[in-house]
Amino acid sequence: MAYSLEALAAFTQAAALGSFSAAARKLGKRQSSISESIANLEIDLGVQLFDRSTRQPTLTPAGRALLVEAAQVLASAEQLGRAAGRYAQGHESRLTLALSDTYQSERFEAILAALDRTYPDIEFECMMSEDWDTVATVQRGRANLGLVRAQEQYPPDVEHRTLPDLSEMVVVTGKDHPLARLGAVTEADLRAARELRIAPYEDDGRRIARGRTWSAPYYLMLLEMAVMNFGWARMPRWLVTHFAAGRLVELQVPGQERLLPVDVVWSNHRPLGPVGAWMLEELLKA
Repeated sequence: MAYSLEALAAFTQAAALGSFSAAARKLGKRQSSISESIANLEIDLGVQLFDRSTRQPTLTPAGRALLVEAAQVLASAEQLGRAAGRYAQGHESRLTLALSDTYQSERFEAILAALDRTYPDIEFECMMSEDWDTVATVQRGRANLGLVRAQEQYPPDVEHRTLPDLSEMVVVTGKDHPLARLGAVTEADLRAARELRIAPYEDDGRRIARGRTWSAPYYLMLLEMAVMNFGWARMPRWLVTHFAAGRLVELQVPGQERLLPVDVVWSNHRPLGPVGAWMLEELLKA
């Protein structure tokens, strides 16, 4: 049974975006080409993938089941391409990683040690940025890869994969802050107090007003504000442990999400070189 990666890509994108026309725009092809690729794939597989009787094509039960397999085939093909890149002659002279303080793990430290052994001559830059700043840095080409707290959606020119690691976040305040004297803290208590948070950006780079908050571009600055009892903050646990042990109080807030996924992001307009592809593969290893 022969089927093309192009047809599988048309299938997975149409399923993800909900229409053949959206898949065509994402892949830079004509809608008729997408429709033809999916129709040929259905012939090759011997099953109907989409129900076309509705206004928008919907996956059939077989289509839903095979979508998982198709995604795995595409992921394997991408992994093959990255592996081939590692054996190509030469590699990029510089690699830049934009890293969020939300991510820290012993596995990442092991990856850096392996980078040193495998590519000892590479110029490596690790720069700190948070949330959408990281995404924008990758979009501009300032960084090859970015590690960011998982976002609900990304721009169409940014690819992403979720790391096997989770980031643990805790709600903290200074030892002398009024919240520190409460046995149990509610969301209402938090809303009544000043929040210390990472300063978010709008798409055009302007700061978003958040009302009664103090903000900073980095968690370490927020940590110092919290130590000085200026408010409460959601912080990566590792950062609190390493830099403020005994100086901050962890608040017990029911319903707070503590474990957050982390994504690695890169631009699909700027293909990764062999070293970048190697690091991407290492980051995604379970």
